[in-house]
Amino acid sequence: MKQEKTKYTTEELFGRAPSPWFVAMVTVGLLAIVVATLVPLLNNGFDHQWYRYLYAVGAVMVLLGRLFTPYTGIHQRMKRLARLESWSGIFFCVAAFFMFYDPNSNRDWLAFTLAGGAIQVIVTVISASVAKKALKN
Repeated sequence: MKQEKTKYTTEELFGRAPSPWFVAMVTVGLLAIVVATLVPLLNNGFDHQWYRYLYAVGAVMVLLGRLFTPYTGIHQRMKRLARLESWSGIFFCVAAFFMFYDPNSNRDWLAFTLAGGAIQVIVTVISASVAKKALKN
């Protein structure tokens, strides 16, 4: 049985810093998803259809940003969390599909959007606590 390392440096825990372009791409994509999600929810009777395209572009940006910034550290739990974070981009892309597949229903794409957002929040909270614990030892 392999003994797990208990002390990590910052470089070993987080790996190489991702490219600023990909970080910006994920950030802009998440903001586009937020704006596109709020438009139909705050709709005042106007027929806005552009939000679907904004959502789809944001979802693709998040997915590409997550796929092209792999985790390069050696901590196994952080590696699994980084892999789980890329699943949020997949959920957002599935939600974008359902926006175009059934444009009259909000149920499916909102469910996948909430699932992707929940994954984002959970990974952020857990990775912060794992990093704090690993650096503390």
